[in-house]
Amino acid sequence: MTAAEELDKLKKLRDDGTITDEQYERARAKLEEEGMPVADYVEPEPAPPARDDARPERKPRRRNRDDDDDDGDYEDRLSPRARRKKVRELSMFLHLSLFAGHIVPFGGIIVPIVLWQTQKEKYPELDVHGKNAVNWIITSVLGFCLFVPLSFVFVGIPFLIALVILNVVFPILAAIKANEGVVWKYPLAITFVK
Repeated sequence: MTAAEELDKLKKLRDDGTITDEQYERARAKLEEEGMPVADYVEPEPAPPARDDARPERKPRRRNRDDDDDDGDYEDRLSPRARRKKVRELSMFLHLSLFAGHIVPFGGIIVPIVLWQTQKEKYPELDVHGKNAVNWIITSVLGFCLFVPLSFVFVGIPFLIALVILNVVFPILAAIKANEGVVWKYPLAITFVK
């Protein structure tokens, strides 16, 4: 085997990452010590990748997030399909956030309102869901204020049980409908926010 063939093999191993540059140089020096003429060896230029001339080469357009001319937000660059998906997810999360009160006191009141108020500018479709959820929150709080005192005379107990069940069922139904892209108005909710 000639020195050129040996060096070609070594170069290929180095390019594939099998050996390091240091190992390549050591092997090349070893070939010189053995008396093979490697000084005259010129590494071949890598062949350009094969192209199909029928189709021009396209370079992907990439935008740098740090561009100075980028005034828009990430949400502004979403495709219509991705935007609809994001609105559905946020709407579903808004309705399910009524259960946050089971984890944090008053979380079921604060979290949906904060989510609605912070996201309604970016996603106007979310505004209707937020209004429906807030109307249900107000109706539910008023119902509790009315039925808890009435439960001491046993008249409010069935209404209080029904209200507790509705506070579980209605947000789940609204979240399912929101995930399907449907605005679902809570039945029995009094319209305070229009």
